[in-house]
Amino acid sequence: MTSRSGYIGLLWLSPALAFTALFVLWPMGHLVWLSFTSTSLLGGGDFVGLKNYTTALSDPKFWAAFKFTLSYTLFITPLLMGLGFALAMLVAPNTPLRRITRTVTFLPVVIGLASSSLLWFWLFDQQVGLFNLLLVKLHIIDAPLVWFKKPETAMIAVILSVTWKVVGFGMILIMAGIQSIPADLFEAARIDGASATLRARRIILPLALRSILMATVISVIGSMLAFDQFYLMTGGGPRGKTFTSVYWIYQNGFIRFDLGYAAALSVILMVVIMAMTALQLRLQAGGRNG
Repeated sequence: MTSRSGYIGLLWLSPALAFTALFVLWPMGHLVWLSFTSTSLLGGGDFVGLKNYTTALSDPKFWAAFKFTLSYTLFITPLLMGLGFALAMLVAPNTPLRRITRTVTFLPVVIGLASSSLLWFWLFDQQVGLFNLLLVKLHIIDAPLVWFKKPETAMIAVILSVTWKVVGFGMILIMAGIQSIPADLFEAARIDGASATLRARRIILPLALRSILMATVISVIGSMLAFDQFYLMTGGGPRGKTFTSVYWIYQNGFIRFDLGYAAALSVILMVVIMAMTALQLRLQAGGRNG
């Protein structure tokens, strides 16, 4: 009976296993193989061994793009997690008004990243953008700004657009963690006179830590793979100051037609992301054991 149950379980799992093998494992294996070749987007190519990897290690543009991507990730992740936690605390109680607030905050998540990036690009437009109009009307600035002319203002525009787009996702994950905490703990803390700040620090943070860390893992992976918002809003500019790692991979693979080198860059980025994810999951396991 046990053996039969195992076969039945494997039968139910077979569609998911086939999907994973066909659309995850095989493309990943093919990517690794391409990274050892000089394959062009136009076809052809020879086996070149580790040449693409040695080239990548001495490629200043790749490392500049990687440094920018890492800086962007280290800046935006705490911002998203902080806002997500604050919003989760605000909307966790199941009251009608807070359910509406929860829904409105989550709505941007279902919009495609490309669509939201284009929307915010026009909101920051010098001539017809809403933000310039409001800032001029409020006398905060004297004349409309060209937001994407300077790296600093371009980054402000991108960070605002990404925060609006994805903060609701972190909010939902963290809120689920908060709602899983037994209500008796909060009631006992209130009876003992614990303030809201103390309840958040001593009850919510430790018990919702797994949800917070999972939201952080997803946020870090998404930020390290950032492409759409920079491609559509800044074009990597000004002066190449907002080039991300994925943008540089795209440039090599689809503009320069060097698929082999782009594959090698992709493998390097994949290994870095896997290492960062493993570290965060280890922290998550430590939080769970604690």
